[in-house]
Amino acid sequence: MAERVTAGLGPIDILVNNAGIAITRGVDDLTEDDFDRTILVNLKSAFLCTQAVLPEMRARKWGRIVNISSGAARGAGSIGPHYNASKAGMEGVTRGYAARLVKEGITVNAVAPSLIETDMMSGQPGLVSRIPLGRFGTADEVAKAVMLLVDNAYMTGQTIALSGGMAFN
Repeated sequence: MAERVTAGLGPIDILVNNAGIAITRGVDDLTEDDFDRTILVNLKSAFLCTQAVLPEMRARKWGRIVNISSGAARGAGSIGPHYNASKAGMEGVTRGYAARLVKEGITVNAVAPSLIETDMMSGQPGLVSRIPLGRFGTADEVAKAVMLLVDNAYMTGQTIALSGGMAFN
């Protein structure tokens, strides 16, 4: 994938790891396959994509990597422990890469949205009552947080929480 993008558009300067699935299961219904698939899509895909773009970013001594986490990384969440683990892992990967790449001109940060108006939240209007701001967040608000991280060369290893006031860092 990285080779095709580079061939068509040139070197990859900015990577946003945004792949994710949310298999909602109760603890007693969670299967090993559910857990493995969630880790594969939500966490391992970020590792693989990051590894694919690093050689070119290192060669240019410039790059921005933004990982999409979730408020579930630090909270109970409603999807399940497999989802919590995948997003907490995403934040660990973020800090691990950030510490090792900062001297090479590459920043690595994360955005942790909670209750954003997406297909994942459709059919769950009752959740709005949990948000002090009184509404779901928007994809545009998440994109603006991503762009803040892309535009800031001094910020690395950080997670920006977007929760409408449900949680504070």
